[in-house]
Amino acid sequence: MDGASAALSEKESPLLPSQPEHQNEENPATSQEMAASVLKTSSLSVRKKLLQQTGFPLYSTSHGFHEEDVKKKLQQFTGGSVDLRKEDCGIGILTFNNPSKKNAFSGVMMLQLLERVIELENWKEGKGLIVCGAKNTFCSGSDLNAVKGLGTSQDGVQLCMFMQNTLTRFMRLPLISVALIQGRAMGGGAELTTACDFRVMTPSSEIRFVHKEMGIIPSWGGAARLIEIIGSRQTLKVLGGALKLDSTVALKIGIADEILQSSDEDQSLEEAQRWLQQFISGPPEVIRALKTVVSSGKELALEEALETERDVLSTLWGGPANLEAIARKMKFNK
Repeated sequence: MDGASAALSEKESPLLPSQPEHQNEENPATSQEMAASVLKTSSLSVRKKLLQQTGFPLYSTSHGFHEEDVKKKLQQFTGGSVDLRKEDCGIGILTFNNPSKKNAFSGVMMLQLLERVIELENWKEGKGLIVCGAKNTFCSGSDLNAVKGLGTSQDGVQLCMFMQNTLTRFMRLPLISVALIQGRAMGGGAELTTACDFRVMTPSSEIRFVHKEMGIIPSWGGAARLIEIIGSRQTLKVLGGALKLDSTVALKIGIADEILQSSDEDQSLEEAQRWLQQFISGPPEVIRALKTVVSSGKELALEEALETERDVLSTLWGGPANLEAIARKMKFNK
């Protein structure tokens, strides 16, 4: 679980009920056991809620985050769109569409990204998701007009919390996701790739975390997620050197999972769909459950992850997909 989630767990865990002093003196072991039990239960419930409850944010007003105020500011910076197409096969295609600025994120696009994530949270037939950019380039980060217009430290922190909320919800979607990196993924665009489960790259594409050269650090959760993907030492090299990671280097250090054969926009999208299909064949409820338990195992402590596994299993065992598979297996064994 990330630092923000841990902090939230500590903030939201209820205080232990106060006990009279004579009770503690008479039976200290019982008092300690009760305290441990309450802390354990509250910690479990908060952490599991963070992961399992659809739309549960990392940040709220208790953290000084005021979402509606942020939205009003972001609406001022127009341009581009975030488009979502849902295929009958259960694959969604999420496209960053602002080609005149190399698909840089305007304020409106940041708002639309949240809207698309909410839409995907409610897409029960979905199994997989491809994230890409229009006109054969991925995303060049934030539109400089928005960056200049949100110039104070407070603005930066509010935007950080807004995008961390959005991308954490994205990461927890019960869909197996892959970033299709065509052209360049720069700055915030590079961070966006880390919110996906996988990354596939065209031969001529490039990932680069340029934040250091802009006098800042990754603030959309990219550093924390990159450490999970390639480890802390490699992350320091990538961020500290603002390294240009072509597809070969990215595959070697573990950021990329596959180098596609084509650099053509349409052909590479078809390749990415075929690549993703191998992981999402099967009933939607099973694929979505698999993603949920993997997310739990990544973010939660072992005991909590095991409890999530148990809870998710209860929705599948004896269900239609399970019974059909058993019947099919029995038929094959005759």
